[in-house]
Amino acid sequence: MNLGDLVVRRSYGGDVTFRVENIMQSGAVIKGTEFRLLADAPLDDLVQVPPSRVTERGQQAQIKAKESLTLLHKERQEQSRRNGDNLAGTWSPSASEAAYFEVPGKVLHLDGDPSYLSKSLSLYEQLRIPAEGHHVHEASMAETLHRILPRVRPDIVVITGHDGVLKQPHSYDLYNLNSYKNSQNFIAAIRTAREYERNFDALTIVAGACQSHFEALLGAGANFASSPGRILIHALDPVYVAAKASFTSIRDTVNLSEVLTHTISGSQGIGGVETRGSFRIGMPRLQNLSKLKVTPSAI
Repeated sequence: MNLGDLVVRRSYGGDVTFRVENIMQSGAVIKGTEFRLLADAPLDDLVQVPPSRVTERGQQAQIKAKESLTLLHKERQEQSRRNGDNLAGTWSPSASEAAYFEVPGKVLHLDGDPSYLSKSLSLYEQLRIPAEGHHVHEASMAETLHRILPRVRPDIVVITGHDGVLKQPHSYDLYNLNSYKNSQNFIAAIRTAREYERNFDALTIVAGACQSHFEALLGAGANFASSPGRILIHALDPVYVAAKASFTSIRDTVNLSEVLTHTISGSQGIGGVETRGSFRIGMPRLQNLSKLKVTPSAI
């Protein structure tokens, strides 16, 4: 077995596909290919699988991810059409194409996993969402936000990476933050972001990862968080929520029902509170300055 190999865990019935991140004397550190899961496992519990092999659970996640992306594109197109209809009559018919420009909410995405961050930034680009991403260890996220928030000035902050309920010698307590791998670090980052901007509608915070302490993350100031049912969430679930906030008009609130229904992990993976969108319309449409003929007037 080598670094980068795809494996499944025999003891879990091979339900999730992992990639080998590190090999130790008695075991390996493995990372989910579809889900935000970082785990360790004995070497004799791992079964190598070919790249073409997809578990039933992974296949379902891929199908749901494609459906969610298709819905985002469709909603984006419908929104542009509605914007044009709403502005009809504001300008003369001959100038209708130059009536307005769109300003989606800007995203700052901090991710504890570099490969998931890369996938997330690729999706933001596909959706034409302005986004800046940083790979930051979960324990350093609060300090990083304190430093870069004044520079980036985002509308939406995504705080994610790896989390999970820790294996305990005795029964775990889901109310206790000490039962979680990184929920405390996410909470510290949320509090830093809320110190920067207290208004929930001026800064939307999407936080958490697999099995995160949902209630504590909301209590710290997140608008949306994982995971109400303490389940594994899909790698792109936080991106979907951020995209919904980015493309929802400032006149409207993000449709909670759509978020719960259309995220890959569903209502047990992501939840939140009513939040106003970050999308704005500007007028008139921005011009191509390279083609603009101007007579200089300044001395």
